[in-house]
Amino acid sequence: MVDHGGGVWGVKVPIPDNPLGHTLVHVLDTDRGPVLVDTGWDDPASWDALTGGLAALGIAVADVHGVVITHHHPDHHGLSGRVREASGAWIAMHAADTEVVVRTRAAEPGVWFDYMSEKLAAAGAPEEHLAPLRAARRSGRRRTFPGLRAAVPDREIAPGELLPLAGRRLRAIWTPGHTPGHVCLHLEEEHPAQLPGHGRLFSGDHLLPGISPHIGLYEDPTDTRVTDPLGDYLDSLERIARLAPAEVLPAHQHAFTDAPARVRELLAHHAERLDDLWTLLSGEPLTPWALAERMEWNRPWAQIPYGSRNIAVSEAEAHLRRLVKLGRAEAVPGSDPVAYRAL
Repeated sequence: MVDHGGGVWGVKVPIPDNPLGHTLVHVLDTDRGPVLVDTGWDDPASWDALTGGLAALGIAVADVHGVVITHHHPDHHGLSGRVREASGAWIAMHAADTEVVVRTRAAEPGVWFDYMSEKLAAAGAPEEHLAPLRAARRSGRRRTFPGLRAAVPDREIAPGELLPLAGRRLRAIWTPGHTPGHVCLHLEEEHPAQLPGHGRLFSGDHLLPGISPHIGLYEDPTDTRVTDPLGDYLDSLERIARLAPAEVLPAHQHAFTDAPARVRELLAHHAERLDDLWTLLSGEPLTPWALAERMEWNRPWAQIPYGSRNIAVSEAEAHLRRLVKLGRAEAVPGSDPVAYRAL
């Protein structure tokens, strides 16, 4: 447990078998009881860490008044339903991510595997990568995936509005990119240590001190629109830079100051990555899979685990869509699977 001052605490809730290690669940004291910002992964050890952290603050889970979710991913929203069952707390989420939760819960078994197989085949994935997905589809293993029974929120977070928290001023800032409904939460109160800037920001995964969050495609098998998640993310970053909070309380790693400087680093990182990908496409047309194989990751492609390769290809596609929107690349007419070339 970390005391951030001014009635704000952080509790480390572990994420099983994940290099991130833990989610920082933040506890906000209000005149009607404690409110949680995110809840952590749905796992017995994670539940014990959350309840133990609350107990260290003299808070029982039954005391929790509300849960505000930055985005729907299971390391943030996983324990929300269990908290609500134990306390009767409300759960609030942006409508775009609530839609993802509802759709995931309602999907017939196998829909996700069919979608991923078709999507990866269209991206140029080799048959040996597709075979395990098809085998898992036949086995019905999808029922074990996280998020299938995620709690449906009962309140909507409206961008730009203050959340109804007694005695606190917490304003929702819509920051799509990592997910379509990701929100940051601006605590519009003087910093308890008098740091320069404007309040404090619960940044979820949008703004992290040492890593760039995954920006991939918004996964919706029924949506035929061509979205631009990377463009959404870059626009959202600039919105947070203009906000200039005194301190950022992210959901991973650690609290930090000078959000505008961190935003500049991330904007430069993505600009450099787009330039690098444009250079790769200038050499020869590439499918999203072939592009992902050539991109720089934190380890060689041969060492990237199976599931992480799917994420990498999604990130490559998000960057390709951005290049296309900027007029720097185009799909090669008639290519199957579709390949892209630089302009």
